[in-house]
Amino acid sequence: MDDPALVALTEAIRGCRLCAGRFAATATGHSPRPVPWLSTVAPIVIAGQAPGARVHALGRPYDDPSGDRLRIWLGVDRDAFYDRRRFAVLPMAFCFPGYDAAGSDLPPPPICAATWRARALAAMPAVRLTLLVGGYAQRWHLGRGAGSVSATVAAWRECPKGFLPLPHPSWRNTGWLKKNPWFEAELLPELRARVACLVQTGYAAEIAG
Repeated sequence: MDDPALVALTEAIRGCRLCAGRFAATATGHSPRPVPWLSTVAPIVIAGQAPGARVHALGRPYDDPSGDRLRIWLGVDRDAFYDRRRFAVLPMAFCFPGYDAAGSDLPPPPICAATWRARALAAMPAVRLTLLVGGYAQRWHLGRGAGSVSATVAAWRECPKGFLPLPHPSWRNTGWLKKNPWFEAELLPELRARVACLVQTGYAAEIAG
């Protein structure tokens, strides 16, 4: 975690103000607060959308009800989730994008991924499993052929090796989960098995080393 290149990249991301004008013009009128959570040794990266308002306030990814549900899906507790020897978090935008006039989440600004994503991915060589949470990450990683979130998640067995698509763990998606019981019956056991294998193997290898 003390890799000089990663430390420098993290600090550069934290100092990014490319979207200051964009955020000031939103209904929330907030300032940028990038929340990088990178790791050179974590075998699992969570590729999500963007921090929400609570994460913006607290400065830690998934420290909100969506994170609670995501940890249940993964089968890990908070200590394991926030252990950067196990998990990294790389959203499509590092800052809370804000709300529109109707109170809906704004999309992650594309300039964030264009500026930082390739560099961040290159700085995390130990990643073996990328969890694609939501449509923005799925389209970026799987290409223009990626369909709707429902279709992409339903076709999880067809994803390239090392990737698993997930719906957003927001509690707003509770209705979707009820309509798609196969998610909990088929995909969650596979997700938990892959996570457990990587987390336990990686930790054992670190101790042995």
